[in-house]
Amino acid sequence: MSGNTIKNKELSEEVQKKMDDSVEQKVEETQHFLRSIFSAKKVSSYLVARNLPFAAFVALLGLLYISNRHLAERTVRSIDKLGRDVKELSWDYKSLSSELMKLTTQTEIAKRADTLGLKERMEPPIKIEVVNEKK
Repeated sequence: MSGNTIKNKELSEEVQKKMDDSVEQKVEETQHFLRSIFSAKKVSSYLVARNLPFAAFVALLGLLYISNRHLAERTVRSIDKLGRDVKELSWDYKSLSSELMKLTTQTEIAKRADTLGLKERMEPPIKIEVVNEKK
């Protein structure tokens, strides 16, 4: 079997020649296009001028992508910082709340009042009744 087969059928010389010609033509077109882009002729300046809006659009999209990325990273950092602040404030609240609960117990209040010279009453309160006599 030869190397010139398509789906295991041998190609005729005529078909092979047509394929070779089409490949050579495509290679020449590509080379011509590349030469026209990189040459200093009016055609290449025309191509650059014609594609300038597209290049500007692509550059604008790149700038938007970069700025969006920076904004997203800044937002993530801000959210992380706020989360840490919330945790710290939550710990402060819990510690202050437990300290307040401890300070408002009856024994703690009695100790603090004793330093001021006040004593805790040991007998229950009595009820005073006022009788108004009408004449």
